[in-house]
Amino acid sequence: KKKFKQFTNNGILKKDILASYYIYQKKTQLNTFTGIIGASSVEDYLNNKIKKHEQTLTKREKMFCDYLETTNFNADPVLLSHRPNKDIKEILEKYTSTRSEYEFTTTNKSLHKLWIVNNPNDIQVITNAFHKIENIYIADGHHRCASSALLSKNINSELSSYFMSYLIEENQLNILNFNRLVKHLNGLTAKQLLKKIKNNYNVVHKKESIYSPNLKDEISMYLDGKWYSLIASKTKYSSPSESLDPSVLSKNILNPILKIVDERTDKNISFLEGTTPLSTLKEKVDSGEYSVAFILKPIPMDLIKKVADNNETMPPKSTYVEPKLRSGLTIYPIA
Repeated sequence: KKKFKQFTNNGILKKDILASYYIYQKKTQLNTFTGIIGASSVEDYLNNKIKKHEQTLTKREKMFCDYLETTNFNADPVLLSHRPNKDIKEILEKYTSTRSEYEFTTTNKSLHKLWIVNNPNDIQVITNAFHKIENIYIADGHHRCASSALLSKNINSELSSYFMSYLIEENQLNILNFNRLVKHLNGLTAKQLLKKIKNNYNVVHKKESIYSPNLKDEISMYLDGKWYSLIASKTKYSSPSESLDPSVLSKNILNPILKIVDERTDKNISFLEGTTPLSTLKEKVDSGEYSVAFILKPIPMDLIKKVADNNETMPPKSTYVEPKLRSGLTIYPIA
């Protein structure tokens, strides 16, 4: 908060004179993401118009709420996704075809561009377009949403009734997987673990040096120097969340066999995002740092939406969603 005040006093940070949206584009070596930075309603989050698919931890909610109450600003936009919209697309194309107001490249070779939208007519077009979109989905930032909702109860002001967000078409999202690494096998040998897994999975030993799953209901496992394809025997589930590969893995292997009950707190399990090469996971098992690795497929957006629409939640670390946004590109004061 002190640094923020110092930056504003020295003119390093300047508040926009006119009420504005920002169009923000991030270009990496593989993808280009273009969307709108604006303030989203806490009420819409509480009324489930902004839908969630992850459980939040009360401790973290309170920690983030305390942070917001102390600093009085949002510097990290929540990543929200929405279905394609013609009017929004036209606005994005109109602005991105012109010179950006801000443009810079970061050390990770990402190009960042920002356009200011302060024309009243364009602002109205954007606002009306979002008004017509029935549901918006949290792609990344569940704790930030929850803490903003908590804050709005503590501070009853118009500014704190909103949180900064980056709204992007769902077909632009890059959804990757999170893989699981387990340190010890709960006293079992590799052979014993394999035998128990065969009760719920069709297990096939693969000769490839690296094996990534691609079939329906398939995950892969690296154990004792060998790769295996695991396809779940049961394929009928009572809800969308139950059918997810992370849920099936937890129910069939992690919980009953390896006694990992709470993946959020158990120190026997680690998660590595899908951007990490599988050769790295293999090395971690070969070195003895971990005993087994489970490789999962990315969860498609339509399934994430089904879980959210059903008011269900996914297991922790089910998705790794890009774009990942840099902190402090835009700042929204909440008091």
